[in-house]
Amino acid sequence: MSPMRRKTAMRKPPTINDVAVAAGVSRQTVSNVINSPDIVRPETRGRVQTVIADLGYRPHASARRLRTRRASTIAVRIDRSPEWLSGNLLDRFLFELTHRAAKHGLRVMLYTADDPLDEIRVISHLFDGSDVDAFVLTSTFLGDPRPAWLIAHGAPFVTFGRPWGIPADDLLMWVDVDGRFGTQAATEYLLNSGATRIGFLGWPEGSGTGDDRREGWRQAMLAREGAAPMDGLSLLDVSANEDLRDGHQAARVLRDRGADAIVATSDTLALAAMMATDGRIPVVGFDNGPVAASMRFSSIDQHLDLVTDYVLRLLDRGSTGEGPAHYIVKPELVIRDGGSES
Repeated sequence: MSPMRRKTAMRKPPTINDVAVAAGVSRQTVSNVINSPDIVRPETRGRVQTVIADLGYRPHASARRLRTRRASTIAVRIDRSPEWLSGNLLDRFLFELTHRAAKHGLRVMLYTADDPLDEIRVISHLFDGSDVDAFVLTSTFLGDPRPAWLIAHGAPFVTFGRPWGIPADDLLMWVDVDGRFGTQAATEYLLNSGATRIGFLGWPEGSGTGDDRREGWRQAMLAREGAAPMDGLSLLDVSANEDLRDGHQAARVLRDRGADAIVATSDTLALAAMMATDGRIPVVGFDNGPVAASMRFSSIDQHLDLVTDYVLRLLDRGSTGEGPAHYIVKPELVIRDGGSES
């Protein structure tokens, strides 16, 4: 037989999905038969083992690593950063995750996707090929389809950011930063510094994370006697997309409405507020990235070191089922002397 004919005659090696379909079970059951056979009913275990033998299925290296009950390769999406913004939050999160994962003997695989549905397609390809043992999701939002898909297909995952709108249970492992606590602390700091009409420059309603941060500002304002009254808060609550131009226009609205300080839901919007107000009123951002440090405005630090430590802890928990399924990190207000006239 010629090399060309031999190549044509070669069959694609069977996958764990092929075994699951032929045996009439889930892929998780096949994984259990391979890695933890004692937890599978004898009749089911026998049927799966017969199919494995008939198909000649050989577990990939990642499946063999699962016998250690720890993930060895984790995947996370990387997004393109705006050209004008360096060192954004997710870039720093990826660095911390990769750096700390290596100390745990774990590897990080990066992938790109155009949108959540495209990301599901990429995840499906990686998981079906047994290239990845677990996934870390970022940028969660209300109506996010990714967690439900991962659960339905038995793919281990942890999210950075709680899955908004989905009831918490042990199948949903996540780490989040207490945004409400952060913006409440920032607002209280500005109130204690003498400001009374503190504006909030936030994302449009419905983002989950942005709504949580808005509520912290709102609670602090309502709790302080002498601050803007409840019926006046709506005038001091302005939304903008995560964009300098949009943020600049929204911050000018707050300035014209008499805001004497601004709490922003991100460092990007805080920078826009600094530009719109010419640094004449105090501004507090959220993320405490390089932009906040270089422009000298106060910001809320998310403690990404703790976030990534908890993410890795939850990846371990996915193998054992022991310990909490969720962690909430308390952020810290970092005060700088910029953003207001001396």
